[in-house]
Amino acid sequence: MTFRLRALRALVLLAGFHLMGAGLLAAMGVLDWLLVTRWLTERAAWSEGCVLTLTVFVAVAIARGMLASLRAGRLGPARHAVAVAPEDQPELWAEVRAAARATGERPPDELHLVGEVNAGVAEQSRLLGLLPGRRRLTLGLPLLAGLTVPQLRAVLAHEFGHFGNGDTRLGGVTMRGREAVLQTVRAFDGGGTWMHHSVGRLYVAYARMFLRASQSVARQQEVAADQVAARHAGREATAAALRATPVLAAAHSHYLATYAALGEPVAALPPVGEVSGGFRRMLAARTAEQLAGLAAGRRPPRPHPYDSHPPTAERIALIEQLPPGGDDRSAGPGALTLLRGADQLFAELEACALPPEAAAMRRMEWDELVLARAVADAEGWSRPLRLAVARALRSQAPDGELPGLAEILDAFDRGVLWPEAADRMPKPPQAARLTGVAARNFVRPRVFDALAGLVHLHLVASGRATADIAWSGQPGLALPEVWEEGMDEALDAATADTPDTAPLRTLLAAGRRP
Repeated sequence: MTFRLRALRALVLLAGFHLMGAGLLAAMGVLDWLLVTRWLTERAAWSEGCVLTLTVFVAVAIARGMLASLRAGRLGPARHAVAVAPEDQPELWAEVRAAARATGERPPDELHLVGEVNAGVAEQSRLLGLLPGRRRLTLGLPLLAGLTVPQLRAVLAHEFGHFGNGDTRLGGVTMRGREAVLQTVRAFDGGGTWMHHSVGRLYVAYARMFLRASQSVARQQEVAADQVAARHAGREATAAALRATPVLAAAHSHYLATYAALGEPVAALPPVGEVSGGFRRMLAARTAEQLAGLAAGRRPPRPHPYDSHPPTAERIALIEQLPPGGDDRSAGPGALTLLRGADQLFAELEACALPPEAAAMRRMEWDELVLARAVADAEGWSRPLRLAVARALRSQAPDGELPGLAEILDAFDRGVLWPEAADRMPKPPQAARLTGVAARNFVRPRVFDALAGLVHLHLVASGRATADIAWSGQPGLALPEVWEEGMDEALDAATADTPDTAPLRTLLAAGRRP
């Protein structure tokens, strides 16, 4: 079956999605008419009345489904996004319009910037995508931060290629229809009555049939959109954009977890505009190999059974088979250079994306934030050991102050660690039954971490440990070289079966010398 015939079949099935509800309502109307005019008898009045009542409830559920299908495809409000007008960002809009012209499509009516590694064109389609409507282009600022201008051209051309592409116009209708059908099914999932869900099963079954029938059309449309992107931006730029996108997504997830959320335990945020904007700093500090390593350890998401995207490797292979274009290169200026006032845009995005409770947090410079987080972590690591030693010695100060590093080292020298303090360290119920060597080996890593936390607190208080944002690594404390070289061995000696605190005391004394 040719592509046009497959697209036409999908189009007919899409129209049938609308007609299914009308057909069901007509069938129930005929049934009710026959019951009232032909079959109604005095002996069966009660049962026939139940049937009439049931058909009314079913008709209401079907009518709601038809209304949901008519509303499917509507553009809702753009949440957590910054709208940019052509007069505010003319360079970016020029690239957008050029990509639209290259695909033979009209440009978007709206352009919104979001805080995700994503790009997409949404359309307020009507009649399940059979009729086009208002268009909205969404671009992620983190995506722009990691792409070059040629790669962005390829992304834009691909997104517009979903809707047109010469002899595959029916494919564009199919793509709109698939999204609208999925939105209709979601509307049934949100229904509140069993009848609503029961009728929804009919729509879900039909939707699955339509999605299966249109799967090949949707995949062909993705391949065609890649070809349009390659003609507009070049083969190399298109393939490079496909390779870069999953890497950027993994890098952005790492950034959010490692840097943007750094101040969460201390109820603080990075400077204004840096919650998302700091991603630029991490990208600039890391090599391509380091960024690829962030993606290498991630398990790829499980493909959706109706996903329209062929595997990325397959798409890249098809692109590389295309003839090279006139200006076939992926290198170039960063896509963020197309924006005027990028710092302000990151700040505006942050203002509308952060929840109210986060927006009320105090702001700290990156180094201050790293130091505050390091101190909070060190206090958390050391507290169980300090409590255990205080209980073992019964020496907690009246004001609630727990023993410090010097007092704990003295306690270790007096043999308090094993077993008095170790037995008082928190542990799961299974480990509480351990004794002897097994018990010591279970608790030892926790004592090691707690003692390391105390050392960090001591070095911070004495000014010998400084904050290290480490955009190319892991944020934390920068310790003096002598501590970097000898700290682990000194901690191992202090937590041995026969504790020896001399190496740790030597390091502490060395730091105090002029």
